[in-house]
This record gives sequence, C-alpha cells and structure tokens, in this order.
Amino acid sequence: MNSKLTGAMTLASALIIGGVLSGCSTSVERIGTQEVVDLSGAWNDTDSRLVSEEMIADVLSRPWISSFVNIQGHPPAVIVGEIRNLSHEHINVNTFVGDMERELINSGKVEFVASSGERGEIREERKDQELHSRQDTANPMGQEVGADFMLKGTINSILDTEGKKQVRYYQIDLTLISMADNRKVWVGQKKIKKMVKQAGLRW
Repeated sequence: MNSKLTGAMTLASALIIGGVLSGCSTSVERIGTQEVVDLSGAWNDTDSRLVSEEMIADVLSRPWISSFVNIQGHPPAVIVGEIRNLSHEHINVNTFVGDMERELINSGKVEFVASSGERGEIREERKDQELHSRQDTANPMGQEVGADFMLKGTINSILDTEGKKQVRYYQIDLTLISMADNRKVWVGQKKIKKMVKQAGLRW
C-alpha cells in the first residue's frame, strides 16, 4: 500500500479515536449552592433547604411561642427528634434535620438543645474533665438545659407513572410536641409535586 495513503489513514484513525475519547471524557462545572438543579426529579438539596426554611418560618410564627414566653419568661428550648423517611427513595434525613436546626438556631427565637447522640459525647467529655481538668475550668454535671418541645416528623411520597412520564409527590409532616404534657402545639405540612419526563429511557 502506498506509504502516503497509509500515513493518511493512520492520521485519520488517530483523529477519530481522539474525538471519541474526548467525547467520553468527564466534564465538571462548578455552580452556586443556591442554584436549583433537578436532574432526576428525586428529592435533592433544594427540596431540603426550601422545605426546612418554609416550615420553620411557619412554626416560629404561631401563637405557641409567644404563649410560652409570656408564661415562662424566657424562650422555649427545642430539640429535633426522629424524622422518619417513609418515601420510596433514599433520602439523607440528616441533611434535612441539619437544615431545620440551622433555621431554628439562627432565628434567635428559641434555644436549641443538642440531640441525644451529641449529648452522650458531651457527657463523656464532662466526665473526663472531672478527672483530668483543673477545678476552675471543669464543667460540672447536672447543669444541662432540658428541652421544652420536640419536633418530630415524616417524609412520604407517591409515584404515578405512565410510559415515559412520572409524577413524584412528596408530603412532609412535622409536629411540635410539648415535653411537659405531650400536647401537640403545632402541626405543619409541606407538599411537593414534580412532573418528570424521560426521553428514550424506561423507568
């Protein structure tokens, strides 16, 4: 075969292979953390942030908080209890809880109590301080602030699929319960509905 023709074919093959490889390479683009991006239609960071902001704003605007302050003379202490994921998909509940905790603390309207897991670690540290720290720097046991209210809730979902279309429905229910007498002082609900269309793919 003509050497020039062979060289031209080799060059063409190299260009084709290079084009294929470059087309398969990974592309990364940094975007703002507040930017709304829905790729699959599943629960994501935007849902977690928006739901927590809206529901915490609602709970802090209701009469229970002013009634407590008028009677007790100080802001209520709140703790976030179990948030159960009863939906069809995996949801990082810890991220949702963290978003709610941030909104509660930064509001300045309530005091916030550490979770049971966090309290256990802190108590171990206090025990260690009793044994190893100077007396004037050690924090004594029995000085914790008890929670006045616990926030509990569930995340549920419903899927409605037809062909390449799917409606994803999420319902988040939160309840604020008085630790003193188990009264429900606030009940909140947030609903999210998404229409998802898949082109050329099956569910």
